[in-house]
Amino acid sequence: MREFIYSRNAVYEALRAARRQVFQLLLAEGVQEKGRLEQILSLASTRRVPIQRVKRTLLDRIHPAHQGIVAEVSGYPYAALEDILQHAQSLGEAPFVLILDSLQDPQNFGSLLRTAEATGVHGVILPLARSVAVTPSVVNASSGASEHLRIARYNLAQAIQRLKEADVWVIGLERSDAAHPPQASDLRRPLAFVVGSEGEGLRPLVRASCDELMQLPMRGQIASLNAAVAGSIALYLAFLSRQSTLPQGKEA
Repeated sequence: MREFIYSRNAVYEALRAARRQVFQLLLAEGVQEKGRLEQILSLASTRRVPIQRVKRTLLDRIHPAHQGIVAEVSGYPYAALEDILQHAQSLGEAPFVLILDSLQDPQNFGSLLRTAEATGVHGVILPLARSVAVTPSVVNASSGASEHLRIARYNLAQAIQRLKEADVWVIGLERSDAAHPPQASDLRRPLAFVVGSEGEGLRPLVRASCDELMQLPMRGQIASLNAAVAGSIALYLAFLSRQSTLPQGKEA
């Protein structure tokens, strides 16, 4: 299966990650080949990727937000759940996992992937059905962060059970009377956050599988945060809590 990745950051990260086969680059005629585009062309040359200079109207038909560059690539390389656990082990770190329960919006999904990559999440788990997949729109929304993440598709109840067998503590994000504030949870332990869908939240079976529920405190007038914002805040709270046990990393 082949697909087209568009926008400069998405194409750049796909080339840099080198996890997909890149069949060719389509470059808009007359575009200034500097900055990120210059870096893309350098990487393409190193990987011996063919480059075609084409009319901008051709790229417009692929996607209007192409930014002058499109890459024809192989399909997204999904990982296995065990790959995620082994990745954490290879780094000598407590597992840090993001589980997305039936998230539908590509922009929310991409935003969460970008935060997950920035906060050192070892992997992301999606349900087998009723969820957005890693599409070119998601790659673009994540600014290419998806290309560096291990993302698995799995039956969520079975995935949660396997994580528990690996001593991973599973926390569902939800606003309810049963949910605790972040300070009541130890976010330094082996951890998986579960983020529900935009409208319905966590499904009952997934909620029942969680070890605990956590809600973010709010002082304003709105009832809740959207899934991407809530999930991103939770990931950063865990990231900050885990800093004393993680190797020194880069700062934003």
